[in-house]
Amino acid sequence: MQHMEGKPKSSYNEREIIALLQDKDTLKKGFEMIVNEYNEQLYWQIRRMVLSHEDANDLLQNTYIKAWINIGYFRGDAKISTWLYRIALNECLTFLNKQKATANLAIDDPEASVIHKLESDPYFSGDEAQILLQKALLTLPEKQRMVFNLKYYQEMKYEEMSEIFGTSVGALKASYHHAVKKIEKFIEEVN
Repeated sequence: MQHMEGKPKSSYNEREIIALLQDKDTLKKGFEMIVNEYNEQLYWQIRRMVLSHEDANDLLQNTYIKAWINIGYFRGDAKISTWLYRIALNECLTFLNKQKATANLAIDDPEASVIHKLESDPYFSGDEAQILLQKALLTLPEKQRMVFNLKYYQEMKYEEMSEIFGTSVGALKASYHHAVKKIEKFIEEVN
């Protein structure tokens, strides 16, 4: 599966999709339309958190499996994208916590193995500024990194993030501000 960054152009209509999801005969078609609409955005959001293409693909599949299993509970109170991001980010947190626990059992420095994974990844290679930003992001706590990624890369509004994280807009703005400060400090110290 080839992943290209950017938002897909489509005739996606949220209300029509929700109507398709509510009828068992059109449920599968509606779900396929959701996957087509959000596949790229979700993939890159997950990939920036876990770095590895294989891990990102696995977590994307897990996200869709969980979404499909729980589709009956989706009532349309939130946007479909909000619901999917919530599932994807929870999958990332679970994965990263397991990875951290495994790395802590190992003797080597867990952060060094993540940096090595970053430096050996063809997607992140070549552009030193990009690698430096990614290294800086790795120093942030996971949730703060997620907030930064959604705001910086996806240009997501704080209101939508608030629905995903169940956190106030003010707290998210503060989190993003702290992330930017930490990243600036990291880059200053390296240069």
